[in-house]
Amino acid sequence: MFNWSTKPLYFSFWHEQVKTMLTQTMIDKLNDQINLEFYSSNLYLQMASWCEAQGLDGCNEFLRRHAREEMEHMQKLFDYVNETGAMAIIGAINAPPHQYESVRDIFQRTYEHECEVTRCINELAHTAFTEKDYSTFNFLQWYVAEQHEEEKLFKGILDKIDMIGFEGKGLYYIDNEVLKLVASMPPVTAA
Repeated sequence: MFNWSTKPLYFSFWHEQVKTMLTQTMIDKLNDQINLEFYSSNLYLQMASWCEAQGLDGCNEFLRRHAREEMEHMQKLFDYVNETGAMAIIGAINAPPHQYESVRDIFQRTYEHECEVTRCINELAHTAFTEKDYSTFNFLQWYVAEQHEEEKLFKGILDKIDMIGFEGKGLYYIDNEVLKLVASMPPVTAA
């Protein structure tokens, strides 16, 4: 029979021995990625604000939706870290830039930012693989595929901007094209 008087000692010992399924390196890198996704959300929300100030309702709606999507990405990582017995840690998030030259500048920066996120995700997956953390490696495959889609999406918007132009009526057409993208996307569940 189990002696309940030793339960706190037993569980304290167990907790010290089996804290997490992750190495400290993986925890640190996953927490870095959590913070990058948080920054991404703030960046897109700030860009949405700029678009709204310019009367670009379609771009505003698109970037607001994308900000919510980035928060969803952050939440998935946050939950994963906590589910492994580690603790997700939100660090200081830098303020994103708030001045932009044009709608093309906005989407060029989003494309470059998504390329950087892809680089970080690939590095994270590589670390998981080299540490033989196949559970995390498997978890990260969703992010690898998502980043392919993100880069494709933003490159496609840049291509349309270059094709149509963003002066005069071109800006109106670009804004409408971006709004059509929002209508074709599934809803984002994270707030």
